[in-house]
Amino acid sequence: MTDGYSATAHEQLDALEREDPDVYDAVLDACELVFLAQGLAQARSTAIVTPDRVVFRLPVVGSPIKVFWSNWGPEGPRVEAVFPYSSD
Repeated sequence: MTDGYSATAHEQLDALEREDPDVYDAVLDACELVFLAQGLAQARSTAIVTPDRVVFRLPVVGSPIKVFWSNWGPEGPRVEAVFPYSSD
């Protein structure tokens, strides 16, 4: 996909839109930050380093949901997944 979202993220966002439209809107705000202000999104994210790349974990305000995103390659930033996550 070239729209900035992985197939997994598309599926997760579709489900979230059906289940909780208010949280869905907050998640889209976080995704917009990723696409329009990568530096700010990166500053607000935690980096997860894998052998292949770095994936960022951006919290969604007022929700346990995190936006997992990457920014590598010529395509620019991409939302990889969206789901509740706690490191506790």
